[in-house]
Amino acid sequence: MSVVTDVLALDIGGTKVALAVVAPSGDIVRELVVPTASSPAAEEVWAPIAAGIVDLGLEARSWDVGIGSAGPVAAGPGTVSPVNIGAWRAFPLVDRVRAALTAATGHAPRTALAGDGHCIALGEHWLGAGRDVASMIGVVLSTGVGGGAILDDRLVAGSTGNAVHLGHISVNAWGNRCVCGGHGCVEMYARGPAMVAAAQARGWTGNDGIELTAAAAAGDRVAVETIEDGMRAAAAGIAATATELDIRRVVVGGGLAKAGEVIFAPLRRHLGDFAVLDYVRDLELRPAELPNAGLLGAASLALSLSGRGVLRARSGA
Repeated sequence: MSVVTDVLALDIGGTKVALAVVAPSGDIVRELVVPTASSPAAEEVWAPIAAGIVDLGLEARSWDVGIGSAGPVAAGPGTVSPVNIGAWRAFPLVDRVRAALTAATGHAPRTALAGDGHCIALGEHWLGAGRDVASMIGVVLSTGVGGGAILDDRLVAGSTGNAVHLGHISVNAWGNRCVCGGHGCVEMYARGPAMVAAAQARGWTGNDGIELTAAAAAGDRVAVETIEDGMRAAAAGIAATATELDIRRVVVGGGLAKAGEVIFAPLRRHLGDFAVLDYVRDLELRPAELPNAGLLGAASLALSLSGRGVLRARSGA
């Protein structure tokens, strides 16, 4: 029997990058978090990540590595073009990680790449709010809007690795153009900064999503109405995804979701307007449980490289 070894996980987002050595149990052995460099130069964004790989002090052996990145991603060539990291367009992330690991450990790693929404869904399915079900949709409401899905204990990845890119589903075909190039995308209405900007345009004087949800909880009319509008857009995107995939359980996390019922109450209410077919009525919304689901989802990708994956069939789920 082969020795069970730790894996390396990377969770790359628009504001921070987390790197961790993760045990097969899901326990974090070592972790390092670095801010995502705000630079128009691709190499300046990459440099702190490369330094972080060295700073982890990895053992001199071959590692299995799971990488979750803001997308779109191109799983085949291992490149990423995150909407929220403008310096990276077709950036060869997998090749760079492999080269950095080889230099640091003297051994070439095995690697797996997935979008950050996929990794968050994987993490919650493994150890969080979806651990008791075989099929679920994971949704992230934060600086952006992300998504991923597990169907019959298999990740719904798509041919390029970008399936369930929920934030860029159009919910208003006549809406303004999104940064992605589409029109009326979910992110344009439901992500934190978009709701803050919408509230400020209506006279609200707060600064960020935390203040906005607190104001709504305190009864501020503009804050309440702005979140209602944002959650209506999120509900439309979630319902479309659930309808297409025939999945009834939805796990919702991210910074905005931490506000609780201020977010969940309007989200549930508006879902009733969009999830109307018999098989998706009364979708079950669950709050996410893990503060680091994306990192643990990346670890599950790495574990799958050696056949130790956590996606497994469970009868009756």
